[in-house]
Amino acid sequence: MDMATMNKLMECATFANCYPRDVVFRQGDPATHFYSVLSGYVRLFRQNSEGREADIRVCGPGDSFADELIFGGDTYEYHAQAADKAMLARYDINRVRNASLADDGMLARAIAGSLAGQLQETMDCIANDRLNTAVQRVALYLLEQAEGQESPASFRLAFQKSLLAGKLGLAPEALSRAFATLKGLGVHVHGRIIEIEDMDALRAL
Repeated sequence: MDMATMNKLMECATFANCYPRDVVFRQGDPATHFYSVLSGYVRLFRQNSEGREADIRVCGPGDSFADELIFGGDTYEYHAQAADKAMLARYDINRVRNASLADDGMLARAIAGSLAGQLQETMDCIANDRLNTAVQRVALYLLEQAEGQESPASFRLAFQKSLLAGKLGLAPEALSRAFATLKGLGVHVHGRIIEIEDMDALRAL
């Protein structure tokens, strides 16, 4: 997105500070804005009529959500809730639609490009879920977070383990079992601090 297009988008933006568990919007609410995360994390999830929840995505800095509604739809299809303290840019959907009509579609094409990237990430996530066991999924995530470090490595999880479980498509108890298995490979969990004795052992899974 070039600077002129970015400026057009920012003219449609306001900013919001959220605290942990603040509701950004609810499933079924009229869709008035889409969002990008400037800091913190936002949990996206669906809820059925019985109250059961299914995590869709955890959005972090640089991620956007609900931008698919620019091209159609008038209600939010999922809940969005701040996972911790977060700052969001919120864009008025109608203003963005009007702005995209006034610039020969440059803004719309830029947003479509962003959505294409999200679709690819979603496809990769589905493939990862179907091709890898729970232990492998957790190991891959840990390796991504420790990228660039040598053994032994350590880092702090950006969010609580309950949120990580949803991000990886696991029930909390399945995540706990995966960490218990990985302990035998030198992975130690101290709250949100993760220590990895042997990175190669995880890569070999």
